[in-house]
Amino acid sequence: MNAKEIRELFPILNQEVNGHPLVYLDSGATSQKPIQVIEAVQKYYHYDNSNVHRGVHTLGTRATDGYEGAREKVRKFIQAKSTEEIIFTRGTTTSINTVAASYAKANLSEGDEIVISYMEHHSNIIPWQQVAKETGATLKYLPLQEDGTIALSDVSATITDQTKIVSVTLVSNVLGVINPIKDIAKIAHQHGAIMVVDAAQGAPHLKIDVQDLDCDFLAFSGHKMCGPTGIGVLYGKKQLLENMEPVEFGGEMIDFVGLYESTWKELPWKFEGGTPIIAGAIGLGAAIDFLEEIGLDQIEAHEHKLAAYALERLSEVEGMKIFGPKTAANRAGIVTFNLDDVHPHDVATVLDAEGIAIRAGHHCAQPLMKWLKQSATARASFYLYNTEEDIDKLTAGLIKTKEYFSDVF
Repeated sequence: MNAKEIRELFPILNQEVNGHPLVYLDSGATSQKPIQVIEAVQKYYHYDNSNVHRGVHTLGTRATDGYEGAREKVRKFIQAKSTEEIIFTRGTTTSINTVAASYAKANLSEGDEIVISYMEHHSNIIPWQQVAKETGATLKYLPLQEDGTIALSDVSATITDQTKIVSVTLVSNVLGVINPIKDIAKIAHQHGAIMVVDAAQGAPHLKIDVQDLDCDFLAFSGHKMCGPTGIGVLYGKKQLLENMEPVEFGGEMIDFVGLYESTWKELPWKFEGGTPIIAGAIGLGAAIDFLEEIGLDQIEAHEHKLAAYALERLSEVEGMKIFGPKTAANRAGIVTFNLDDVHPHDVATVLDAEGIAIRAGHHCAQPLMKWLKQSATARASFYLYNTEEDIDKLTAGLIKTKEYFSDVF
């Protein structure tokens, strides 16, 4: 199945925006949803809507089967050992905050170190800032090379025996860099630290094997991988999760409640207090089915080809500055750029008039913007439904943007 055929499975893409066929180049913010996912969520609400785990009636059984069936699909998708290691959350942000609030605050103290990088999304910075403030731990940053990549020599120089947590993104949401997580995890473990991975930009595009990576925790969101909004996953090694306390308390996550003491359910349910995100989990399961039917290898190869083509075409635009690696090697389907003397928000506005959707701003990565010496950037992010024709339209739109502002000023 090629990209044009895949595109037909996404109803939202078959429309015009401002009189032009929609060119959606903002999948790094959120992906569009194929009809299979939309129908799976609709079917749950239409036929199976019920709470899970509690009831013995038919609807409750079907809902529970769908919800727990989705957990098994996630387990296989990332090659976890057990469904006990798969926690459903609201998204990557909640998953990382759970690790910070439950594991980190209980295990860190003054003198300990947390290591992250300059390219992290705010969701993988602020929780660690808060942990450092509350525990007295020191927050350290991995330096970046000139092209925005991480050198393993710098990893070895930064991580010490005082380092307790290393948390790094698998794929940068700005630079498109694919980081050497397996090697970073190995160095972290040599010093007795745990490895946390932000896979929000990785899970939609790359095959993930948590056992091969040997990460201790991994977080990702459904909405960036063709699934619904409001659903995410926290993977954690069973031994670590068993020794962690829940961060939300109430129904569903309890075993026994007395007047003054309570006990928790076993994994994974002790971390899923309250009515869970049932429709979201079922939709995520359908998204995983869809992605695996297409093939993660095919998706990665397609995006790699698009990234290479985009780097070539955008370089033809006068005044173009592209951030990150100069070649498509070790780069995901993200190209971030600026046009000389044109603010990224103006670039995005002109492109929108042409029906082209990109992202402009700091991309929830202000420390990286400071490192790049930019207040904001424009970003085009590609997915399995994009084509080289989309990039041609983007290039033409950028040339038109440049000409428009040259005439204005």
